[in-house]
Amino acid sequence: MDDFGNVTIDPYCTGKPPLAIDIILNLDVLGIVLYAVLTVMALISVLVYMEEAVYIYKKIPGPKKTAIMWVNGAAPLIGTTACLGMWIPRSTMFTDFTAATYFAIVIHMFLVMMIEECGGDEGFLKLCGKNRLKISTGPCCCCCLCLPYVGISRRTLFLLKAGTFQFAFFRMVFTILSILLWTNDNFDTANLSITSAAIWINPFVGILTIISLWPVAMMFNQTRGLLSSKKIIPKFVLYQLVLILSQLQSAIINILAMGGNIACAPPFSSQARGSFMNQQLLIMEMFIVTLVSRIFYRRRYEELDAVDEHEEDNKDNAKIQLKEDGAQWA
Repeated sequence: MDDFGNVTIDPYCTGKPPLAIDIILNLDVLGIVLYAVLTVMALISVLVYMEEAVYIYKKIPGPKKTAIMWVNGAAPLIGTTACLGMWIPRSTMFTDFTAATYFAIVIHMFLVMMIEECGGDEGFLKLCGKNRLKISTGPCCCCCLCLPYVGISRRTLFLLKAGTFQFAFFRMVFTILSILLWTNDNFDTANLSITSAAIWINPFVGILTIISLWPVAMMFNQTRGLLSSKKIIPKFVLYQLVLILSQLQSAIINILAMGGNIACAPPFSSQARGSFMNQQLLIMEMFIVTLVSRIFYRRRYEELDAVDEHEEDNKDNAKIQLKEDGAQWA
């Protein structure tokens, strides 16, 4: 029994994440290759996005350009922050906050992008003003099928935009608050006691996230038929994929690490190793998402018209001509 009492624990397993210089000095050949490949992946993602952003900036006018560039930049930025956190483990909290704050803005911008693809507020109201909006959709009310449909008006558009903007705003506020509390030793993501600020801030952020996703789901259900030619369905799938990988995957790995289910591997503690594994996965995942996104975003953009009057006139003229030809043959 005394042998079990004398077991020593490596100080790295209970200490802070290692310094960047400790990572570099402890890399073997396989580690050097792994770090190099992942860093190149993150760099390629940024270069692909920059080329795409230049193309979008030159080819697309107005607010649509801004929204598309914000949405399209989610995967490269998350991959870049993950790469920085991989090289500098003690910066993980800040890189995670940066990625989370950016993606909160992306949620709002995805809603704006769908509206702009319809021609802006005026174009959307012209296309859908006579329809009704289904609000019994996920993630809030997918089970509440008894909820009524609501009319689409300027007030409806304002409420939808407010639902996503609130998360972009409060996510930034809570990020700043968390950093301020961290400097005073009041915020620690690993401390889930009732007196910790993290246990109060994180659930509230989760509620705001769910609320912000609801307007996007409602708008997607309303416009996916109209915007099928704009490839809105694969764009929405990519947006949801980034959401799941950057938020849900990270949360699951962090919970497993804090529960001790991920083994300590010096110089990484259990939690630091969990973050390290998540960062490696994110770099590879966001690299693939960036390349796939380029297929759907780097294309020719044309305005979506409610009714193409010239096309209708041409069809009417063709019908009249056919009738005249038929009368002549008769």
